[in-house]
Amino acid sequence: MDFFISTAAAQSATAGSGAAWQQLLFFVPLFVLFYFMLIRPQSKRAKEHRDMVAKLAVGDEVVTTGGILGRVAEVGDTFIAVDIAANVTIKVQRAQVAQLMPKGTVKSA
Repeated sequence: MDFFISTAAAQSATAGSGAAWQQLLFFVPLFVLFYFMLIRPQSKRAKEHRDMVAKLAVGDEVVTTGGILGRVAEVGDTFIAVDIAANVTIKVQRAQVAQLMPKGTVKSA
């Protein structure tokens, strides 16, 4: 039965209790790196988007996630009305507003 596991490998597996702490110490900096490089920036962008959507007002010029550019005509709790052309108004969910554009963007487009 010794030909399956060498005695040297069996001895090193039982003697290495310090190796578990070394493996744990590897994952702690890795998690910190992931937090600062991935998790924190994503949550910051999500918070900025929530604040931008909450502050939408009539007359703001916006771009939706579908790429539609227009001016906010009406603001509701979950939907906003966006004028995209003369006598053309669409209703869009507030969360689907991707970006707030500078004033005058609709005229130049």
